[in-house]
Amino acid sequence: MTDFLQLFFSGLATGSIYALAALGFTLLWQASGTINFAQGEFVMLPAFMLLAFISLGAPMLVSFVLTVLLAVVLLGWVFKRGVVDPLFKFGMMPIVVATIGLSIAMRNGMRAGYSAEAHPFPSLFADKLFNIAGVTVTLQDVGTFAMAVGIVLATQAFLAKTVTGRAMQAVAQNTESASVLGINVPRMILYTFAINAVLAVAAALLVTPTYLAKFDMGEGLGTKAFFAAIIGGFNNSRGALLGGLIVGVCENLAAAYLSPAYKDAVALVIFMVVILFKPQGLLGRKEERKV
Repeated sequence: MTDFLQLFFSGLATGSIYALAALGFTLLWQASGTINFAQGEFVMLPAFMLLAFISLGAPMLVSFVLTVLLAVVLLGWVFKRGVVDPLFKFGMMPIVVATIGLSIAMRNGMRAGYSAEAHPFPSLFADKLFNIAGVTVTLQDVGTFAMAVGIVLATQAFLAKTVTGRAMQAVAQNTESASVLGINVPRMILYTFAINAVLAVAAALLVTPTYLAKFDMGEGLGTKAFFAAIIGGFNNSRGALLGGLIVGVCENLAAAYLSPAYKDAVALVIFMVVILFKPQGLLGRKEERKV
């Protein structure tokens, strides 16, 4: 039982990082009908940005702020204006193909332009262990879980409680009606892309100390986050949190009780089961979109 609880709590920390990346999928889909298959690389790039600023001697907080500003410009504004906007009028498939190509280009570009080796990354949390009823939990796991869940809940509160957040939800529900009501639709969509960039930086800050900064670190993360978003419900931001935690815990348990070889297949198996019995996701709602 002790081993199970230890694996469970460790899985919550990993799953909360998946939830951050999955929330980006959910927000972009809700606001603009966009699916970004370069989401994992959107976490990888800020990891190297953070590492670059830290190596120049900048404190962690300063490095984070500078990285957020760069990410909002590159992964928010440039991505929207350079990739999504020109292709949106042609439908979803060109955007999907473009973001898949973008993910490949970002991985190979980082490998060729920076390094193919894994680089250590400083942790936000001290190397400390807690022993609670025989269960050993690291401060890294506790801090990662608390911060990630806090960010997800804060994003949910922003969407539900603020005027801007409600305007973004109105755009997600019906773009034409939102425009008639005087909401600046392009601005709200841009805000969504900017928030997605900030979430990617936060995910990079939390995941990189454990998985190291490497050019392909976003490949598996993006896939699992995509599955987590669908498992929880692609049109529900709380579903991203639930899906991420389910994937993180289940893959930890599968690696320990079945085989480490099955760890990466867990998200796919859960995804297939959920799709078969509840296509809209565990917390998702059925909706119709204009074609």
